[in-house]
Amino acid sequence: MFEIGLFSYLVIGLILFATGILVMIARKNIIAILLGIELILNAAALNFVAYSKYSVGNLDGHVFSLFIIVVAAAEAAVGLAIVIRFFQIKETAHIDDAVLLKN
Repeated sequence: MFEIGLFSYLVIGLILFATGILVMIARKNIIAILLGIELILNAAALNFVAYSKYSVGNLDGHVFSLFIIVVAAAEAAVGLAIVIRFFQIKETAHIDDAVLLKN
């Protein structure tokens, strides 16, 4: 049976990370930027789990990935609450309009 090696996990993590960075740079929508942050956090969690899998008797990567999942869930909840309130005030979800919230 074919087994996936560490290099394959790292390449997938790199693709997720690069996609997350690209989404954050290219989009002006706040929700798309939050999705880019989620992709970056998932790439980090995948790398932690991959290194933990190939390290004998070491579960630190799994613990870190669970911590990342908890942080990502909290970030999504708080971020979406802020986006909903911002949309109620400005009726748009573009990041350029957030500069107007100084007052």
